[in-house]
Amino acid sequence: MITDTAMRPACSAYPLPDRLTPVLARVLAYWEGLKRGSADIPFWDDVRLTDLPDINTNLAVVDVFAAPERFRYSIVGEALTDGQPGDVAGRFLDETELAAPLDYMRAQCAAAVESAAPTYVAGKGGGARGYGRLVLPLWGEGQIRMLLAAVERL
Repeated sequence: MITDTAMRPACSAYPLPDRLTPVLARVLAYWEGLKRGSADIPFWDDVRLTDLPDINTNLAVVDVFAAPERFRYSIVGEALTDGQPGDVAGRFLDETELAAPLDYMRAQCAAAVESAAPTYVAGKGGGARGYGRLVLPLWGEGQIRMLLAAVERL
């Protein structure tokens, strides 16, 4: 089942589709629910992967560094590490080439930071099996400091 998404700003390079799969729609709704007051982006310290226990293996947390802009996997769910070369957690995205569903993620993370909005990409990996990937910005220390990523295999 695929759920309709509400109207929201989107990055033109990685716009949200009109409909998201159930897991991705649930993560987006969780992210939206974390917003404080009139904030457009939730604070990173409000995120608790334990709030989504049945899908936290499909989630990743990415640290954002500025000047120069870099991204590092902080937490990577087990469902995302299948077929990856070695341990993913603690690795910088620009220093490693990962297989689907983590392929080409650096560009999507950069777009989420630059647009300060959710980004989405669909891809193929490991044969004919595809995936959808959602990257959501998180605010902290006056800037986007983390990203919450969710993947659902299709």
